[in-house]
Order: sequence, then C-alpha cells, then structure tokens
Amino acid sequence: MKRAAMIFRAVCLVAVACLSANFAHAQAIGLSSSSLLGGDQEAQALTSQSDDAQGAETSPRADWNSGTYGPVDPNGSVDPRSQAVVDPENLPPFGENLFSGGFRGMMADGLNADYLIKPGDQITIRVWGGVEIDRVLAVDAQGNIFLPRIGPLQVQGISNAQLNAKVRGAIKSVYPENVSVYTNLQGVQPVGVFVTGYVLNPGRYSGTPNDSVLYFLDQAGGIDQALGSYRQVVIKRGSQVVDSVDLYDFLINGDIARPQFRDGDTIVVEERGPAISVVGAVQKSYRYELLGDALTGQDVINLARLKSGVSHVLLRGSRSSGPISRYLPLADFRSAEVRRGDEVMFSADQRDETIVVQVEGSYYGPSRYALPRDAKLGEFLDAVSVPQGMTSYQDVSIRRISVAEQQAQSLKDSLRRLETTYLGYPARTAKEGEIQVRQAELIQRFVQKASQVKPTGRLVVARDGNVANIRLQDGDVITIPESSDSVLLSGEVIIPQAMVYTAGMSAEDYIQQAGGFTPRADEGQVLVVHRNGAVIKADQTRMRAGDEIIVLPAAPTSNIELATSITQILYQVAVATKIALDL
Repeated sequence: MKRAAMIFRAVCLVAVACLSANFAHAQAIGLSSSSLLGGDQEAQALTSQSDDAQGAETSPRADWNSGTYGPVDPNGSVDPRSQAVVDPENLPPFGENLFSGGFRGMMADGLNADYLIKPGDQITIRVWGGVEIDRVLAVDAQGNIFLPRIGPLQVQGISNAQLNAKVRGAIKSVYPENVSVYTNLQGVQPVGVFVTGYVLNPGRYSGTPNDSVLYFLDQAGGIDQALGSYRQVVIKRGSQVVDSVDLYDFLINGDIARPQFRDGDTIVVEERGPAISVVGAVQKSYRYELLGDALTGQDVINLARLKSGVSHVLLRGSRSSGPISRYLPLADFRSAEVRRGDEVMFSADQRDETIVVQVEGSYYGPSRYALPRDAKLGEFLDAVSVPQGMTSYQDVSIRRISVAEQQAQSLKDSLRRLETTYLGYPARTAKEGEIQVRQAELIQRFVQKASQVKPTGRLVVARDGNVANIRLQDGDVITIPESSDSVLLSGEVIIPQAMVYTAGMSAEDYIQQAGGFTPRADEGQVLVVHRNGAVIKADQTRMRAGDEIIVLPAAPTSNIELATSITQILYQVAVATKIALDL
C-alpha cells in the first residue's frame, strides 16, 4: 500500500512537471529541505517508533481490516457510548410532507375519456340533418337516457370515450341517412365519500367520482403521522374491498391507483405497520414502513435517498438469537436481510486519496491540480514554472478554507464578548443611562458591520525568503504573486491610492504623500500587509514593493475600555480581510 501511494504521488508530480515544462523562459521555484516545519519531523519520528513497536509485537492480533468492523459515525443518530438503537418512533415517516401539496384545491371535473357514466350525469345531444334534436338529457336511475322519437338508450357503465359512438349508432339505426350527431358529457353527479381510520379529521367529504384518493385524504387533514399507514389505504364499497393503495408507489414512482368513486364509498387508512429507521449519509432521515416483516438491503437502498460517496452500512437490530450490529460494505448490504425495528445507518467511509489545489497569480500551466493527499507545498512548487524575473516567489501564501472558518469563529467570539461585556449594565444615574444608550447603539452598529465581513483564510507560509514545506489540504488556493513596483494605501487616508514604491520610504512617508490622515484615523494603528499575507504594524517592519498600507479608524467613543476592545476587533478584521472596517 505504501509503495502504491509513493508511485501514485510520483506520477501526479511528473504530470504536473510535464504540463509546465513546455513553456519557454520559465524559472522553477526551489525549496530546500531546511524549510520543513518542525512538526513534520516530529510526526516522522512518531511514525518510526510506531513501526518499530509493531515489528516487535509477536502476539497474534485481531484483524480489524474487514468491512464488517469499523468506526461508527459520531454525527449519526446512534450515540456510540450508549449503544442504543434509534427508536423509529422518533423519526418522521417517509411521506410526511405529502399532504402539503394542495390536493384539496384541485377537484377533478370527471370528464376524462375513461370516466364511466352513471345515473345522474348530464349529457348534451345535438342531431341535425334528417332529424333535429337539441337536448340536455339526464341519466335516469335505470342507467338510460331517453332519445326523442327513438326511445331509451342504456349508457350506464360505458366510458366517456364510447358515448358518442353509442348514441350515433342508436340514432342511425332509425335515421340511417343524412344525420349528424354530436354528444358531450356536460356534468357528473357529485359523490360523498367517507374517510376514516388513522386520519386527522375523519368524516364524509364531497367530490367527483374521478377525484384521486389523495384529494379525499387531504380533505380529511392527511394521514396521522404517528399511527397511520402510508402503505395500507383501503377503498371499500359496502363490505367489499374495491382497491388498496400504496402511497410509496406515488412518492417514489408517481404511480397511484385511480378507482372511480361512488356515493357512499369509504376510504380507510389502516394502522401503521412495522418500520425501520434510516439515518446517516441520506438526504433526510426517515422512518420507512414495511409491507411485511422484512426486506432486503437493496429494497432499503431503493427507498432511501443516499448521498454521494456512501460506502458502508451499519445494521443494528434484534434477532431471535439476540441483538446484532454489523458494519457492512454497501455491496454486501444489498443482499442483507433487514427486519422490523432495525436501524440502518449509511456512512461515507472511503476517503479520497487525492486532493485538488488551485494556483493563482504569476505562473505557467493549468490553474488546478489533483495531488496525493500527503503532497507538500515544496515539492508542488518545484514542479510549477513561473515567468522569469516577474514573480515574487518568496512571497507565496495560501488561502485555506479551515483557516477562514477559524478566523470567522474567532471574530464571532470577539463580537459576542464585546456585547456581553458592555451591554446590559444597569445605570445608576440618568446621565449614566444616556451614555450607556449611546454606547449600546454604537456597539450594535459595529457588531452588525463586523459580522458581515468574510475572512480570506490567508495562511502565511513565507518568511525571510524561506517557504514552509507544509502539507497541502484539499481546496487550498496557492498564491504566487507577480512582482510589483507599487504600494497601495487604503483606510483612513485623505486620498486612498496606489503609489510607486521608493526604497527607503516609510509608511508614514507614503501616508503624507497621500494627503495625510483623515480626522477619523487612529494614527497609532497603521498596518502594513506584505505580499506573503503577513499583517504587521508599520513601526515594526520595513516597506517592500507590493505592500499595502491600511490605516484603521479610531473608535468613536470616549470610554477607554470600550475603545480598546473595538480597536482590537478592528485589527482582527484587518488581519482576516485586509480591510479597514468603516465606522
């Protein structure tokens, strides 16, 4: 395995080098082994000791490499310390949001081609030519319509699509020539359907014979999520079961039975059957109802909406022999038996052995690279070509997602401490109360602005011309800056601008050439941002080409402690974002 990883890394780095080698006049960025971080050396020493200890081990050891054993996702619904199976009762049922779709607002008109005509329906008949008839006829209790000068015609039980042919045939049997016939099913007799069982509002609800079972269930408030079944919905006509509806077919495939209702039919939602709980790497954890007492793992996969990358499944439950816990690869789980009360937890336990990093700035070649997980910054930069004499390779920096998250959390904590420290103190006098009100308004405005900034996550890896050979992480953006002859001024200066770099000039000199400080400037808080991402106070560093000068604003308060706290946060914001927050 170790040899395969080394070969894989070498192939990736050779590919990077080949992509970059065809560019003319390119200069490679080289790093010596002396730039390795001390932490890497310690890690290597610890690894060596561990290998020696394993070599000295002579007693037999358990094989934990089998897919049957493995870590349990601590973010799942099972607490590894309690080893308790998730109770399916605590999960929402699959289909919980089914009756939020507004079925009750869409009554069918019953005039589709498959509708079967029944007593009470209204039929428009127009005949012209050898004979003229223009009537709206009702289907009587015996299922007939009476055609003038022809007689009764049985239409009950025929479909809407067959109606015109049936009427035309009857008329042409008496008037065979020069007769045209037009029929139209004008209206249907409404029906009242009883909805009962485990629904929220049992009762009798009106509709048309061709309305969906979902229409009547929605009128009854939907299925009781705690007790009702989504898989056993029965339609009865008297004591006879007309149809049985499994709503999972509709939820998954869009299929649903469409029986034609009659007045007095009953829809019964039966009690929920046995269930399993599905949690982990799924789109949403649900309780799935079973039609029988068991199903296969493939059936569970077909029901659940798995996230990408799922590789293993934790199956927990009880059998006649006692409790079971099995950690199976996804392929083996497909044929496993899942029984009532089981918990199924899907996990993405296979780790990608590659990372993707991005390059920006002054370089040759592609902007994104796939590298081994243990790739170091030094060996990567050695394979990237840059324009000769145009690249400030000693100022390389990295924008890292984890650093940005840490900066954002640190800023959030600082703002919370600011609010906690200075808000909510009781005022002892009216004057003190007025001061506290103004301070509270200031703090709230400041917190609102500061909480909107987005840290860049800039990681400083270059100092004194050396670049730390740290391990890269997935999503890293490596900045190789282009050489610059300018200095940028921003923040509380009279004229923010870019100026030509002049050796020997200090930050104060550049500020004076830009018109000096604004009245709101904090002249003691002037920061210099070097191209490697380092942010240093102006009186503690020397200016270099490409630097940025940031003049922070002074805290608009006479409260020394509050001003100090705000100034510290302003400094923190400037380091994280290279921005002087406007107060």
